Amino acid sequence: MKYRVLLYYYYADVEDPETFAADHLRFCKDLGLKGRILVAHEGINGTVSGDYEQTERYMEYMKAHPLFKDIVFKIDEAEEHAFKKMFVRPRPELVNLSLDADIDPREQTGEYLSPAEFYEQMQRDDTVVLDVRNIYEYDVGHFRGAIKPEVETFRDTPQWVRDNKHLFEGKKILTYCTGGIRCEKFSGWLKNEGFDNVAQLHGGVATYSKDPVAKGQLWDGQMYVFDERLTVPINQVEHVVVGKDHFDGEPCERYINCANPECNAQILSSEENQAYHLGGCSIECAEHSRNRYIVEQNMTGEFVKARIEELKQTDFAKTEPVLSHKG
Repeated sequence: MKYRVLLYYYYADVEDPETFAADHLRFCKDLGLKGRILVAHEGINGTVSGDYEQTERYMEYMKAHPLFKDIVFKIDEAEEHAFKKMFVRPRPELVNLSLDADIDPREQTGEYLSPAEFYEQMQRDDTVVLDVRNIYEYDVGHFRGAIKPEVETFRDTPQWVRDNKHLFEGKKILTYCTGGIRCEKFSGWLKNEGFDNVAQLHGGVATYSKDPVAKGQLWDGQMYVFDERLTVPINQVEHVVVGKDHFDGEPCERYINCANPECNAQILSSEENQAYHLGGCSIECAEHSRNRYIVEQNMTGEFVKARIEELKQTDFAKTEPVLSHKG
């Protein structure tokens, strides 16, 4: 394939994130890379895409930098760029976990498990596997039997864990996320909460998928990624679809954004159901005055009015928007 996608993060002391971000953006644009990079006082977190030469030069540059000489890149091949533009932005923190007190994973974090060790450990009876990603990520793919915190956003996960301590008592807790960055802090937070036996999948699911021993086994569905690809396969041995169409509950792994820009929720949907429901996750979103799908498909006012009336006669009329918004 012509292109590659690099996923990486590294905790380090960046003295001036704003200046670093501006300089780094110029460098990435000069290389011809596209992607999204966040820079904070605590380090760097990014995903970029480019051709072989561009990505090689970028990795060489980063490893030659005194702050990032030990950085590890996860590499995927791709047929085209995974992003449309190049962004490098300063942020207060690399991942907004909204923890009570910030965790420095260089001082405290969970035990690192290689993909092979993680594969073996999660099959033991004395182990629970905790997904520390967002709900929409879990819905399209996750480790078999993994606990899905019933929360609206990740910032509610800490309280959910406190309220459900009984699920973890006497167990070894395994955490996992896409590339490992969320687990670095969250596993440390778990230890602060008094959970002593805590481990994390080193390198995240992105690394697990390529391990010659684990081979992505016990992963069902696909892995959600934060670029134009949206999902990528993980299990090299078998593929089990776990995603369900938002509209009819049928097996589905196709993500779309709700056509209402004030909602913009990510939902799983077939092309047919997206078209029939005018791209909206609810009747409220479907008939929204700024519905993007209606504009993109050049639908006439008469057609839209008739379709809305038709939808109001179905159970779809009772569906609430996935995300709260001002309609």
